[in-house]
Amino acid sequence: MIIISGSASPKLSAQVASLLGAELVKAEVRRFPDGELYVRVDAELKRKSVAVIQSTCPPQNDNLVELLLLLDAAKDLGATRVIAVVPYLAYSRQDKRFKPGEAISLRTVSKLISQSGAEELITVDIHQEETLGNFTIPAFNQTAMPLIGRYLRGLNLRDPVIIGADQGSIKRATKVALELGAEHYFLEKRRISPENVVVYPKDMNVQGRDVVMVDDIVSTGGTIIGAAKILQQQGARDVYVACAHPVLAGNAAQRLMDAGIKQIIATDTIEKDVSVVSVAPLIAELLK
Repeated sequence: MIIISGSASPKLSAQVASLLGAELVKAEVRRFPDGELYVRVDAELKRKSVAVIQSTCPPQNDNLVELLLLLDAAKDLGATRVIAVVPYLAYSRQDKRFKPGEAISLRTVSKLISQSGAEELITVDIHQEETLGNFTIPAFNQTAMPLIGRYLRGLNLRDPVIIGADQGSIKRATKVALELGAEHYFLEKRRISPENVVVYPKDMNVQGRDVVMVDDIVSTGGTIIGAAKILQQQGARDVYVACAHPVLAGNAAQRLMDAGIKQIIATDTIEKDVSVVSVAPLIAELLK
């Protein structure tokens, strides 16, 4: 097995290669003067199994094109098996047509990956697991929620409560809570008008307790900030945020901390300062 590291996932690639005892190849990636990407894989790939590890985090389009070029190069260089490991899969939330005329972005991305040389796909905490059916190649989803739960065990939380960011996140909250033996709930949304949606915690007792809000992706953090204020008013001791994918667009991380969030806990599907949980064991297990 050869692990090819894309520019978005160097640390994760190195950890996966170490766990597998596999050769690690760092792709050469640079730009031409006109902005186009140049990609080169300096390794012998003939008759080898190859895993390309590349998240498609911001800048999504650049990282996606790099992924496609790496997959195609690996196949063209003679690899007998090419696996696309995309820990954070961009465009996965646009998995259907919400308004007439919209592009179904995930379907387009799945076609590009499937036709660029990949024979399998591995991702982590995709927004909706059933959307993997868009791929024409075998596609596997791993969840980092138990790993996040184990990390939380080491924080000595006081009578913790795990809260999913919405009803769709209840499964994630449940997996985290099981590791802690903790209660779990989800945030409820109430639409006041077509433009105004209020998010509030489901009735629960958080007085003097530590609360962890869990989601797959934290992007702007707006929903979490609103909920955190209510939880603090209800007497929560400390409020934490945990997610698989710390997109944290713009100054989202600072806004969360300014709102009184104790800690942002995330995985290295997107490599940031808050990425304290590694998904390398999940990926290595599927690549064995």
